[in-house]
Amino acid sequence: MFKWLLLFLGVGVFYLWFKGKKQAKINPKNKSNPNTNKAPAALKPEAMVQCQYCKVHLPQPDAVENDGRFYCSKAHIQALDEQGWIGTATWRTSPNQDARLENIQPDLLVIHHISLPPGEFKSQDSSRHIVDFFQNQLDPSAHPYFAEIADQKVSSHFLITRTGELIQFVPTRNRAWHAGSSSFMGREKCNDFSIGVELEGDGNNPFTEIQYKSLAQLVQKLLSSYPNLQFAGHSDIAPDRKTDPGKYFEWAKFQKETGISQEKMPYGLVSR
Repeated sequence: MFKWLLLFLGVGVFYLWFKGKKQAKINPKNKSNPNTNKAPAALKPEAMVQCQYCKVHLPQPDAVENDGRFYCSKAHIQALDEQGWIGTATWRTSPNQDARLENIQPDLLVIHHISLPPGEFKSQDSSRHIVDFFQNQLDPSAHPYFAEIADQKVSSHFLITRTGELIQFVPTRNRAWHAGSSSFMGREKCNDFSIGVELEGDGNNPFTEIQYKSLAQLVQKLLSSYPNLQFAGHSDIAPDRKTDPGKYFEWAKFQKETGISQEKMPYGLVSR
């Protein structure tokens, strides 16, 4: 009887020793993963942005971005919004603008040329000076010519640089100060009913292929909102004062690139 008692006691001791050793193996695993039983950290919400065109809200990773603005689709970034801004353009707002007269929609597009300083676009990127000029920030000490024009208050709706970049200064819903004293087919004060487009260049050099392409793309966007647009040069509406866009602007090429009917160009397709 005593032998059996010793046997049972030995078996019990072995069992307790074996169980303790097994538990010691489990505990280190639990210590190495102290967060195993903790609740997972809450996910951060996605940043939301608003479409500049239609004002719908959407997650920022799903948006199309340009110049710090967001759009819900490629179609909306390409379109002219209700204020008259184009999403694909670089926006540089000019203070030189005011509201159009009530119930007046633009039905004329005027093409200009501009170079600041004159002619220097051929050797350097000078479009930044045009931006400064239209924003009344031109430094008169930077060039002798700037001192002559720094106090002028002018603007255009759009500028197309030599590289084809589209910069917008004034929404088409507002009036830009680009035409000055002018007359189109008997109608005075063309700023009231026109959209001004400046091409970086002068009257002594051809414009670039990419400028024509960018201009054609701009015109197609504008026509979707203003189907009655007609087209003229600054020299057509102010012949006693202006010569731009000049003899190197190819009206026939412009008409071919855009597919606009010749009836929309009352001054003809001959370069002038």
